[in-house]
Amino acid sequence: MVEYDLKGRDISDPAVLKAMSRVPRHAFIADRLSHLAYSDSALPIAAGQTISQPYIVALMTQSAQLKSTDVVLEIGTGSGYQAAVLAEVVREVFSIEILESLAKTATATLKRLGYDNIRTRHGDGYRGWAEEAPFDAILITAAAPKIPQPLVDQLKVGGRIVMPLGSQGMPQKLIVLTRTEMGLEEKFITGVAFVPMTGEVRP
Repeated sequence: MVEYDLKGRDISDPAVLKAMSRVPRHAFIADRLSHLAYSDSALPIAAGQTISQPYIVALMTQSAQLKSTDVVLEIGTGSGYQAAVLAEVVREVFSIEILESLAKTATATLKRLGYDNIRTRHGDGYRGWAEEAPFDAILITAAAPKIPQPLVDQLKVGGRIVMPLGSQGMPQKLIVLTRTEMGLEEKFITGVAFVPMTGEVRP
């Protein structure tokens, strides 16, 4: 997976490649799908959600331009796989999941795997985790129809938000937003297809 699907494309950050080689993706999916664990494809998990394809997880992590001292907020814990990859790269990860059943399962999986630098909670990620802000980077792992302003407010100046922007069934784009003294700078990465972010972000 790392050699062909990541290095063979445009994933070159050594820390990201190391993280992707260390995290056991099979531990985050159902046993019946274990034979597909290291295929470069999204897979179904509980509650109608998905675990993103490894390339997209690596691309989002690399696009955040992370350092080992960073503190990162993830919106949409899902299976916990992206949080685990982040935890291999940065000092601390805070992850919020709106679906309680997923939050419980992911928390148990991450604990079982020994990730003691990840804190999870059940809730609507739109409002972020204000008491732990500001963050060096924020990753949103579901497509939002707009940029959540509360998350922008919790980002350090110079920090990055990596997120899919758009609605389900419509063209979505993966972007990086960098907070500057003057506002947000947006960079387009690629077209994507993510499950929708739910909760307060919806009109």
